[in-house]
Amino acid sequence: MSAPLSRRGFIGHAAAGFSAFAIPRLANAQGTPAPPRRAAQIDHGVAAPVGIEVNARPIPDFEPRDRSRTRFGSLEYRSGLVLTSPHRRFGGLSGFRFLDSKGERFLALSDQGTWFTGSIRYSGGKMVGLDDVEAAPVLNAEGRPITEKRLWYDTESIARDGNLVYVGLERVNQIMRFDFTGDGTRARGEVLAVPPALRKLPYNKGLEALVFVPKGVPLAGTLIAFSEEGLDANGNLVAFLIGGPTPGQFSVRRTEKFDISDAVLLPSGDLLILERKFSWFTGVDIRIRAIPLKSIAPNAVVDGPALFKADLGQEIDNMEGIDAHVTAEGETVLTLVSDDNFSMLQRTLLLQFALVE
Repeated sequence: MSAPLSRRGFIGHAAAGFSAFAIPRLANAQGTPAPPRRAAQIDHGVAAPVGIEVNARPIPDFEPRDRSRTRFGSLEYRSGLVLTSPHRRFGGLSGFRFLDSKGERFLALSDQGTWFTGSIRYSGGKMVGLDDVEAAPVLNAEGRPITEKRLWYDTESIARDGNLVYVGLERVNQIMRFDFTGDGTRARGEVLAVPPALRKLPYNKGLEALVFVPKGVPLAGTLIAFSEEGLDANGNLVAFLIGGPTPGQFSVRRTEKFDISDAVLLPSGDLLILERKFSWFTGVDIRIRAIPLKSIAPNAVVDGPALFKADLGQEIDNMEGIDAHVTAEGETVLTLVSDDNFSMLQRTLLLQFALVE
C-alpha cells in the first residue's frame, strides 16, 4: 500500500472492531499464504525465466515519528525500498539470499512457488532500485512447476551451499534441493529425506527457516531447519539438525509469543533468528535474536538476546526473510524482506541495517 501512515491508522483501529473486509486482510499478517491463483499457475507452465519490471520507492526514514533517529537496538538503519510490480506473480516474498559477497545479486522466493533473481542498485551506500529482475517457476524433478501438486506451493525458506540451494515447503514439511550449476533457476528439485518429526510439524505452522552451515565452523555441513510454531513439550520452538556431524532435534526458547520467520548465520558464528508475532490489537511486531552457533546441539534448548525490535510505528510489514553480507569496509549489513501476501493492505519492503554491536 503506497500510504504507510493510512495503513497504520487502519490497523490501529483494530481494537474498535473490524469490517468483514478488514479481518481476512489483516489475518494475512500472520503469514498465511493463499493458494496460487489460477492465472499464476498457467504462467508457471513456461520454465524459462522472464524479465519483469520492479519499481522501487525509497524509504528515507525507518522511524517516521522521529526522522533523526537511525539507531534501533544493535542495528543502524541504512536504507529501504517499497517494491511494486505489474507482474502478477510478484509478491509473497518469504525467502531471500544473496548470490555474491557484495550484497548485490540476490535470489528470492515467493510462497507461491516462484524464484526471483536480480541485483540491488546502490548510490552512496543506500539502496535505490532493483535491476535485471527475472521470475521463474520452482520446478520439480520432472521439470514441472511444483505448484501443480496440491499444497506444494508454500515455499517459505532458502538455504545455500554454494550452487546447491535448499528450499523448505511449509504445508507439506518437505525440503527440496536444487543444483544451480549451469541451469540457475531452471534447475529441477529433488526431495530430500527428512526426520519423521519434521514431517509431523503443524499444518501451516511448520518448516519456516533453513540455514546451511559452511566449512570451518561448528556443525559444518549441517542443514538447520526451524519450525514457525511447532512446539515441544515445554512450549519451545522445535528445530532440526539435518546431516552434518551431529544430526538431531533441538529447541529454541520461545518468549513473548514470537514465532520464527527466518534465520541467517553470520561470519562471527552467531545465528540470527528473525521472529514475528501478530495481534488483532497491536498488529505486527518483529524481533531479531542472536543465538551462538556453538550452543546448538541435539536435545539442547538455545536462547539469546534480542538485538532489534520493531512494530508498526516503524516502517515494517510482515518481515519473512533475512540475509547478511559484509562490506569492503568490514561492516555487517542485514537485509530484510517482507511478504505482502498479495494483499492491498500490505507492502513488499526491502530494508537494510548495519550491525553496530
